[in-house]
Amino acid sequence: MNKKSHSNIRAICAQAIFNVLEEGQSLSTALTLFSHKVAEKDRALMQEICFGVMRVLPELNFYIHTLMNKVLTGKNRVLHYLLLVGIYQILYTRIPEHAAVGETVNAVNDLKKSALKGLVNGVLREFLRQQESLQRKFVQDDKAPQTLHPSWLVNRLKQAYPEKWQAIISANNQKPPMWLRVNLNHYSVSEYQQLLTERQIESEAFADLPCAIRLLSPVNVTKLPYFAEGAVTVQDLSAQYAAYLLEPQNGEQILDMCAAPGGKTTHILEIAPKANLLAVDVDAGRAKRIEENLARLKQVAEVKVGDGLTPEKWCSGKQFDRILLDAPCSATGVIRRHPDIKWLRRDSDIAQLTELQHGILTNIWSYLKTGGTLVYATCSILPDENRLQIERFLQENSNAQLVGDTKQFLPTVHGGDGFFYAVLKKSS
Repeated sequence: MNKKSHSNIRAICAQAIFNVLEEGQSLSTALTLFSHKVAEKDRALMQEICFGVMRVLPELNFYIHTLMNKVLTGKNRVLHYLLLVGIYQILYTRIPEHAAVGETVNAVNDLKKSALKGLVNGVLREFLRQQESLQRKFVQDDKAPQTLHPSWLVNRLKQAYPEKWQAIISANNQKPPMWLRVNLNHYSVSEYQQLLTERQIESEAFADLPCAIRLLSPVNVTKLPYFAEGAVTVQDLSAQYAAYLLEPQNGEQILDMCAAPGGKTTHILEIAPKANLLAVDVDAGRAKRIEENLARLKQVAEVKVGDGLTPEKWCSGKQFDRILLDAPCSATGVIRRHPDIKWLRRDSDIAQLTELQHGILTNIWSYLKTGGTLVYATCSILPDENRLQIERFLQENSNAQLVGDTKQFLPTVHGGDGFFYAVLKKSS
């Protein structure tokens, strides 16, 4: 794709979406790549459009395919994504229709496709004329993907959750709530809520966890009182259970495996500031994020780049009292935060991921002391990666015992993301 500096935000959105859907890049990577081309004041709009298009992609595609006889291909393919951007603005933002159409048509110049301005203009104006009948058609069409999810995933959800799959899909299609984890070394939840109230930020506490607050409307982290000083961390409700289930103690040797970006690492150290913590991630770029988060919270941990399949390369024979393994997974529990997952994942990925998880879990297990605790976690809602994975591991390892029941959280509209936990104890 052309990397020239753009002023038109719609052109940049079209390019970012192209990178995701044509080149398999994650949306967060694509947005990072292009964000320097957008004025800071426009970045929220860029995110709103790109995340929004990913959320309702099948609906937008349905309208374009109904309005156009031929699919845009090859070098003109980027204009298909520009049309998605245009129709998304008309349907889902407060941008006036004439401005949404005008700015989207102007973006054609930035994409070096001036000869096709008439086509983009024509399709968008035709959409405005037929909008109501097209929307009715989408709702009534038996073949239209009204779930806004790929069929393979819908089938898996129906199989795993025959009573709940529709509620899961509904939650996935919403914008995610913003959850905070209060650093209890600085403030209690009620004290921090008071600071939020003073800044006209409405919030509610969550009874089951002592540190969780949900904001009634998301805000930029720069608006959060004492964020830079480490008073609070943005972390989903379900993810906040990890450190509590681990029950870290001061003085213990603790391994946080697959630790980036460091939310759980910092939570462990908030609970046990004097633990000897090693945080490991396979991705060097993401491992840097762990260090940034530790620095903001003024915490100390050793951070290493390493692969969970080959711990012998970085572990130096060390044994741990506790291990948190946040295993690489399908991320099907965090679709509302990362709607591009729906279009980047394939059904065939699940079997590969379960083998990877099993390999890491098996290899890391030997580095846990006898009597030690391992918490296995994923942000997946698929049984293959979760309950069935743990059942297999328990069958294969007679020195592994499950403590209590496994926990499968499902995404809910105002609650946490989809997350799974199993607490394992190692016997002699």
